[in-house]
Amino acid sequence: MNGIERPPVTGAWQEGDPVGWRKFADIGGLELEFGGQIPAVRVAYETWGTLNADGNNAVLLEHALTGDAHAAGPSGPGQPTAGWWDTLVGPGRPIDTDRWFVVCANVLGGCQGTTGPASIHPDGKAWGSRWPRVSVRDQVEVERILADRLGIRSFSLVIGGSMGGMRALEWAVQHPQRVQAAVILATTAAASGDQIATQTAQVQAITADANWASGDYYEQSNGPHAGMQVARRFAHLTYRTSRELDLRFGRLAQRGEDALSSCVTGRHVGAGRFAVQSYLDHHGDKILHRFDPGSYVALTDCMTTHDVARGRGSLESVLGSIEIPVRVGGIDTDRLYPLAQQAELADLIPTCGQLDVIESPFGHDGFLIEADEVGRIVTEALADPANSPC
Repeated sequence: MNGIERPPVTGAWQEGDPVGWRKFADIGGLELEFGGQIPAVRVAYETWGTLNADGNNAVLLEHALTGDAHAAGPSGPGQPTAGWWDTLVGPGRPIDTDRWFVVCANVLGGCQGTTGPASIHPDGKAWGSRWPRVSVRDQVEVERILADRLGIRSFSLVIGGSMGGMRALEWAVQHPQRVQAAVILATTAAASGDQIATQTAQVQAITADANWASGDYYEQSNGPHAGMQVARRFAHLTYRTSRELDLRFGRLAQRGEDALSSCVTGRHVGAGRFAVQSYLDHHGDKILHRFDPGSYVALTDCMTTHDVARGRGSLESVLGSIEIPVRVGGIDTDRLYPLAQQAELADLIPTCGQLDVIESPFGHDGFLIEADEVGRIVTEALADPANSPC
């Protein structure tokens, strides 16, 4: 493991582990879009604020691929990082928890408390290779059932970026009577050929690892960690921009290393690195300590199969049927979900006005980093009188 502490193979929260501020709901069995079922689903979620008596002052936050339910708040037991949208959620912030009841749930297939490949199958072993294919629509159905359990009649706003934006869009199409408005950021109506290709390469990096064991590595001493590191390096390049990497790193050597020394066939003692290689190594190592490779494969596949119009008609007719107010935002430098894909959404959704273009040097990750601009969009969406719970 190149000197780093080997993380747990599963990456899943087990009974008795500290879980921070997480709550759990057991919602029963689920029939899946692509066939098959999961006999028992547990959902991990967090909430902030208070639900009103009418059950209609709720805001649903949708996390991205390796996110989780901890959208706001500090790090703590069972939660090594602060909330991924902490600057947006809280008293007096754009999503004001003195007014709104905010919910964020870990997705179906995840590894942060919600049922996924690392979870225990009814036979007492991890699901592993038996984990069925799940879709964005299945994930939204889980969220709908959770909303019912929490007494939420309708969400004043559903908001998400990237994979979370896919679910926000699906809510607007699948459950328009349960959503008053949506903010959809840095995503697409359907995965493109380019996105399918890059996501497939990431999946294959993991499944080609000898320790993948067809997905049944949970009882082994080692999982497909090398493959996971490669997948994350590849993904991270799509999250940022070539300009940023050139400005931050260029051809600089990593401090204390000679980038032209030794060979380049692997990371071993004496091999020098460029600074950008060290940067990618850091992100590859970091993911091992907080995410399960099985979930990474399952959720990446969800993004690959995403198509809001599948089985519903033409994209124009499906998006044209949306009646709730929608804000669509994109990052001008995004090379994972290029701005043209958000422009298409804005053009085809009749309730969407002008596309919100967020200028950022950070590429796709801008929807997480550019808090001021995202906060402005959210504030304006929630200020719309149509969204008032009063």
